[in-house]
Amino acid sequence: MKLLHVDASPKGDRSDSRELSRYFVDQLRSHLPTLSADHLDLSKETPPHPTALFAAATYMPQHERTREMAAELASSDRLCARLLGADALLFAMPMHNWSMPSTFKAFIDNIVRAGLTYRTRDDGGFEGLLSDKPTLFLTTRGVDLRPGSPFQGMDALTPALRAAFGFIGIAAPHFVDAQPLQFAAAAERSAALASARKALSDLATRWAVSIDGTAVSPSLGPVG
Repeated sequence: MKLLHVDASPKGDRSDSRELSRYFVDQLRSHLPTLSADHLDLSKETPPHPTALFAAATYMPQHERTREMAAELASSDRLCARLLGADALLFAMPMHNWSMPSTFKAFIDNIVRAGLTYRTRDDGGFEGLLSDKPTLFLTTRGVDLRPGSPFQGMDALTPALRAAFGFIGIAAPHFVDAQPLQFAAAAERSAALASARKALSDLATRWAVSIDGTAVSPSLGPVG
């Protein structure tokens, strides 16, 4: 199994999302010793923001692209290849100002590509091309955004991720949200991290069982 593991936090070793994503990979590898992880650190390999040339090139038939257009799309092409070449996907990020880090938005802008990650059907509709990949979005939040919180309704991150990745075929991603962390008392923070680790451990087991071809218990719910 090949896992594409994408980290978006700029905090390096002080990042909770990075620590939790490493924990998930370790848990998954404990069940699948042959796991291959392709790690992309967006703080070190930040995708370029799309330009006017990028926008023109991405909708131009490949055989009609100029040499400059091909060069402009080269980084995006490589990212799409890594995405399409993975069997499962792990995206880990902190919530920044109620949504995703700008580096991850740049990543999305580079991997939502006509003819690569989605296609236009004959009837004029669209079809995503990543529908068979188990996907986990692991997010960390400074405050608690669940129902009943003063911040409920301010989560712009979850719907944005569902929309962008749903368009390219990820219809049923799994979310593990560690909250509250930064603006929380020590006991709340510890409980949030412990709860996230438990959810990640359970999900790693479910993915491993699914990949081994064994039916998942109905009590565990759908994989992915």
